[in-house]
Amino acid sequence: MYSNGDKISEDRHFQDHIEHEVPVQIYLDQHHRDIGYVERVTQSFIKVNSTYYNRNLYTFVSRPGY
Repeated sequence: MYSNGDKISEDRHFQDHIEHEVPVQIYLDQHHRDIGYVERVTQSFIKVNSTYYNRNLYTFVSRPGY
């Protein structure tokens, strides 16, 4: 499905990660900010670890096997 390190950005990517319980790593300006499971997806935000991350500010990376 996804390889370790694949950038994800589309709704279907995040829905796949929810459905298959694949963790994502979150970066801001190439600096690690968080890692966890996607809890919710909205048009503007991705919820991970009870925190909403703005989709336009953060980069989300697939981390299968983490």
